[in-house]
Amino acid sequence: DNLKITDSDLEFHILLAVVVGFCGLALLVVSLFVFWKLCWPIWRSKALSAHAENVKANGRSSVKLLEAAMKISQTSPDIPAEVQTALREKLSQQAKIQRQTTEPTSSSRHNSFRRHLPRQMNVTSVDFSMDTVPLRQSSTVSIGRIKPELYKQKSVDSEDEAKEPVETCGKLSFSLRYDYEEQALVVRILKALDLPAKDFTGTSDPYVKIYLLPERKKKFQTRVHRKNLNPMFDETFSFPVVYDELCNRKLHFSVYDFDRFTSHDMIGEVVVDNLFELSDLSREAVVWKDIHAATTVILS
Repeated sequence: DNLKITDSDLEFHILLAVVVGFCGLALLVVSLFVFWKLCWPIWRSKALSAHAENVKANGRSSVKLLEAAMKISQTSPDIPAEVQTALREKLSQQAKIQRQTTEPTSSSRHNSFRRHLPRQMNVTSVDFSMDTVPLRQSSTVSIGRIKPELYKQKSVDSEDEAKEPVETCGKLSFSLRYDYEEQALVVRILKALDLPAKDFTGTSDPYVKIYLLPERKKKFQTRVHRKNLNPMFDETFSFPVVYDELCNRKLHFSVYDFDRFTSHDMIGEVVVDNLFELSDLSREAVVWKDIHAATTVILS
């Protein structure tokens, strides 16, 4: 029993010694690492400062050596002093010549040139005849002269711009007649063809408003034709107006697309400037007009 106890104690002591040794080794490694971390920046900064001082010292010494070499070359005993002065004068003359060729001339040189110019000019070679005077006068007069052909060209260009084709969006058919008994202009809106689609379904709900300009207080409106791009209106309207005033009046047709929830879209318009274009309105005259596409949406 005593032997068994001693063996177990021995094993325990050995195991304890191994654990203690391992812990001590780990502690030593940690302490060395901490020491290296603390001391290494100081050593590194000292080494860098020493290296910088060496570089500065070497640079100063090299500069001093170059200065000494330059002094030795400038005061070389092999070249006599007279030769050195002659070389310096020659170099300074060459530098002056180069400066004269590159730098701009001064005002004094121009002034001297102007002083000598009348003496060197050959006055007999100058032609003082009066033949050149009319040319100068004509040139000065032509500068302020108005050239009508330029303005004519501009007017032609403006007329061409005014005659540019207008985008159309279908046709409108209507008839005009004057009722002498009632003293009224009778307008009958017949139909429209090839109207553009304004709805998402690919159709439109068109109707027409009509005015007798310049008055816009009195207007007429046709019925709305649902989902129809070629509506047949066949509606008649009467504008009370004296026959003699028809030459100063214009008919204005506005074609709209009806929308229940939003503002109505203007499809286009037709303006009849001359009411006597086809006849004297004593009989009913049927007219076809292109509908000009609207540039703005106007509700009136």
